[in-house]
Amino acid sequence: MKRFDRLERIRRLDPVADAPEIYRLSVAFEFPWDYARALELALYRTYAVPSIGRLLARTAELTARTQKRYDDTALLLDAIVEHGFASAEGRTAIRRINRMHRSYDISDDDMRYVLCTFVVTPRRWIDAYGWRRLSRHEIVATAEYYRIFGRHMGIPGIPRTYEEFESLLDAYEEAHFGWDEQARQVSDATLDLMVSWYPRPLAPLLRTATLALLDESLLRAFRYPPPGAAVTALVQRAVRTRGRMVRLMPPRRRPHFARQNREIKEYPNGYRVADLGTHPVPGLRGCPVRPRDTSVSDSSD
Repeated sequence: MKRFDRLERIRRLDPVADAPEIYRLSVAFEFPWDYARALELALYRTYAVPSIGRLLARTAELTARTQKRYDDTALLLDAIVEHGFASAEGRTAIRRINRMHRSYDISDDDMRYVLCTFVVTPRRWIDAYGWRRLSRHEIVATAEYYRIFGRHMGIPGIPRTYEEFESLLDAYEEAHFGWDEQARQVSDATLDLMVSWYPRPLAPLLRTATLALLDESLLRAFRYPPPGAAVTALVQRAVRTRGRMVRLMPPRRRPHFARQNREIKEYPNGYRVADLGTHPVPGLRGCPVRPRDTSVSDSSD
């Protein structure tokens, strides 16, 4: 197999009808490391919306049980990518995701925004740091994949195209990004988790390097001092160099899923998809959960 053979296979598929297969090929074969980093960043971005950051702080899932929350999120999303929406594992993952979100009064606007981060952030990351840019087939398939995902979650008003996802994300961040002390606590806990995966003496350096990969809007929302132009340029150049090196390597012959990532540490003896995720803490709703349209998501039960 040659380096671009899988891309040619992707281009022979239909980006709408075959969206889950194209997305799986991109995530598990073409860009597993990049998608892991990009989806971490996608979720991290959502903390800068105070309504989201405050809720996450109140649940304490990302401050007191940061590693477990990270692992559970990655593994639930991973189950759908690996096995498909219609599989037993995929249906179970969707049920767990829906039951967790329905336990809290989360606005449709926030839910749509989070969905947008999953579509837009990986495209921007891979185009900046990947071994190649995403093809138009992959971009269209990613948008379609998350349209399916959003329908299973009962989210109304899902964007129809990648460009609509991108416009919604940019407008929402411009209108809603802002300082919140509780959201900053969630951000700090997440950064602490990420640097904990490496030897302790490297922690200050790795924290600075992580901040260098954040855009100005995120740094401003969390009130982090910018690392400096020279440091930022050095870190970004290093990540781009990694992408160029990957381009010279043979293509991956076996899929690599999130469950295989070294950052997943909570389940050394294995796990059941049905056991993943959070369980609501009494008294944290703030107000009753608004009813959602569950006709799509519950049909997989």
